[in-house]
Amino acid sequence: HHDFPDPFVLRVGDTYYAYGTNGAGKQVQTLTSKDLVHWTPGPDALPKVGAWGFNGETWAPEVLARGDGSYVLYYTANKCIGRAVAQKPLGPFVDDSKQPLVCQPKQGGSIDPSPFRDFRGNLSLVWKNDGNAIGAPTYIWAQLLTRDGLRLVGRRRAIEKNDADWEGSVVEGPMLWKHDDFYYLFYSGNVYSGAGYAVGYARCATPVGPCKDAPENPILKTACRAHGPGHNALVDVGGQTWIVYHAWNAIYSKRQLWIDRLDWKDDKPVVDGPTCGKQRAP
Repeated sequence: HHDFPDPFVLRVGDTYYAYGTNGAGKQVQTLTSKDLVHWTPGPDALPKVGAWGFNGETWAPEVLARGDGSYVLYYTANKCIGRAVAQKPLGPFVDDSKQPLVCQPKQGGSIDPSPFRDFRGNLSLVWKNDGNAIGAPTYIWAQLLTRDGLRLVGRRRAIEKNDADWEGSVVEGPMLWKHDDFYYLFYSGNVYSGAGYAVGYARCATPVGPCKDAPENPILKTACRAHGPGHNALVDVGGQTWIVYHAWNAIYSKRQLWIDRLDWKDDKPVVDGPTCGKQRAP
């Protein structure tokens, strides 16, 4: 029931680790759970940002598990994207870089990083340029990462743009997911603080595009007491996909952690939610 914006969930063994935007006196909030329902607050995963940034506005963290047992955390600070490494899922993560991983100041800055590993083990990163903050177009970008997840390589591509009515001036909070033979780019659109904020998706040929928006967008939008649901993550539990996201509590002005079942029908993701009543637990 607490404020936990921009959630991401990583499963390691039998434990789920959730990471959220700064709050409660922490740069990166953390939670742990055994069942995705009951959560226990954890430590600050990133006590100090890289030397290129400043503490206090650390947004939208996501974590990649590496093959050697270590972890890379991607985060936003100063409207640039950094990366930090730790030996445990809860950190502490350390960013030893002198420069951010990516920063696009002429396009409003770079925020909302999300890593992806394909079936060959290749890594890529998607993120958003904050164009809406300067009255410019907003894109979601994709680029390959080195095997250690610490550097961007190859060509940078814009794979999504705010060109649909429901998106308004914003597309953000991207996340890639593989289902059967297709790649899916999930993202949020519209003003993050309003009831019009929602989640849609595009189907992509590769992790770095090209992508095509789904005509049925958005697939998750305001309902019951969940206002402006968005900035989602997906997690697999025994072959069943669950969508984790935040939604505003209209009474307390907080973005709370929500979860709903996501089913695949004819290669399309379908969310039965937001669900304000009882539902079967994962």
